[in-house]
Amino acid sequence: MELPQADGKLIRGRGIENMKMLLPILKGRARSAAEAALARRRLSRPTNRGPTGRRSLQVAIPVVAIFAVTFFIAPAIAQARDVIHKGDVVVVPLRGEVAPSLLAFLRRAVKAAESNEASTIIFEMNTYGGRLDAAADIVNALNQTNIPTYTFINTNAGSAGAIIAIATQHIFMAPVSAIGAAAPILPTGEDLPATARDKTISYWSALIRGSAIKNGHNPDIAEAFMNKDKEVKIGDRVVHPKGAVLTLNAQEAAERINGKPLLAEGVVDSIVDLTKKAGLKGNVVAIEPTGFEQIAFWITALAPLLLLGGILGAYFEFKIPGATLPGIISAICFALFFLGHYLAGLAGWEVVALFVLGIVLVLIEILFFAHTTIVFGVVGVFLMLASLLWTMIDRYPGQNFFPTGKMLAVPLLNLFIAIISSLIVIALLARYLPRTSIYRRFALMDSNPPGPSLAGAPRQFATALSLTPGMQGTAVTVLRPSGKARFAEHVVDVVTEGDFIAPQTPVTVIQTDGMRVVVKRAAQG
Repeated sequence: MELPQADGKLIRGRGIENMKMLLPILKGRARSAAEAALARRRLSRPTNRGPTGRRSLQVAIPVVAIFAVTFFIAPAIAQARDVIHKGDVVVVPLRGEVAPSLLAFLRRAVKAAESNEASTIIFEMNTYGGRLDAAADIVNALNQTNIPTYTFINTNAGSAGAIIAIATQHIFMAPVSAIGAAAPILPTGEDLPATARDKTISYWSALIRGSAIKNGHNPDIAEAFMNKDKEVKIGDRVVHPKGAVLTLNAQEAAERINGKPLLAEGVVDSIVDLTKKAGLKGNVVAIEPTGFEQIAFWITALAPLLLLGGILGAYFEFKIPGATLPGIISAICFALFFLGHYLAGLAGWEVVALFVLGIVLVLIEILFFAHTTIVFGVVGVFLMLASLLWTMIDRYPGQNFFPTGKMLAVPLLNLFIAIISSLIVIALLARYLPRTSIYRRFALMDSNPPGPSLAGAPRQFATALSLTPGMQGTAVTVLRPSGKARFAEHVVDVVTEGDFIAPQTPVTVIQTDGMRVVVKRAAQG
């Protein structure tokens, strides 16, 4: 009798001694065979925690990490909510060109002041003007406030700066300062064409008059800043004749006519002097721009593209087995989306918490309830969409909880563009992606994970069963698009052309390519 020993040598001989020597070897081989059989049964057993579950966990960790880093850095970037306390006097600088980045900073500062119940906001202004559209948005933001607003013109309030100053309730000026000259011009500095000029002045004159009346200023003074054909007359006195746009220095603006100041309530040397003359109480707290406002402007402007990138990244993550990069890209897009709107004063922590809760519910659906219910997934997707929409709504403290149609217009448009674009791209990818070499490489990489096997024994692959196009079987796990299906008594790894197929659904083989078995939902008879 000859039997191979563990080291390959042969044992020759008879008797009980040889049998005693062989007994441990036989026991070891039996134990190895049993372990291998158990491993094969485990590999072919249907389970929810398959490749999709593992990929979900792999992506969930970097997603949470990216959101955590982003929104632990954000408070360090925008500390306005932390430095303001109830009853404080908040000083907000308005310096340089009036641009969308200035709007982002001002909006965030105003909302922080109102949320923390500050007593007053003082805008320290030194600007020669800038973009008229940005000035209009700033005026709209100032007219939303419910706490007293002051402007301290510390040298210049030219052009768009004059329009912004009129939108505050109280104006004080430094001894050497000026306000006015708000006539609209082209970016090159040239005058507008006659027709365009008349239309622009007509519209903006009405807007600035309304802002002046709301805040207790003389509407004729405000209009004369923009319209050179406007004469300003108080009683019998002509303060400003036609023929030129109005500009006032500090002394002229503070002149009292019939017991009322022409525009400015006083001339002051500093913020401290202003608080004394105005009788303002409370600690003076200054909020400075961070330099990230321009980034916030571009992020909010590119909101539809970031949403598109986030949605497509999530789609690729579940579409391509074994790939985690799309999930990370999706997380980065969504994190930038929320961070930009946070810096722009449009979003707070509550929408981020709502979005993360939606992600958690979707992961719970995928990992634990994929075969039983869709409630968790539906609620999770709804919370995620609601948080994305709410992030883009420009809502101020004190306004009604439910936004108006005007407040919803732009957010709904951005979300609609992102969703429709995503559906179009996903439809194209579902048709053509499975045919690409990149997808096949990922699918094959994930289809046959290595497991325990006998040393020296040939690998036994699940597709040892001869499968031909037309053979029918049953899906054992969810095909997303890869998974397992049963043909006869064999469970094999399969992949669809892009469709998701539920367990226990009849499937048909449509193509075999080596180890790759492509199936589709079987036609119902």
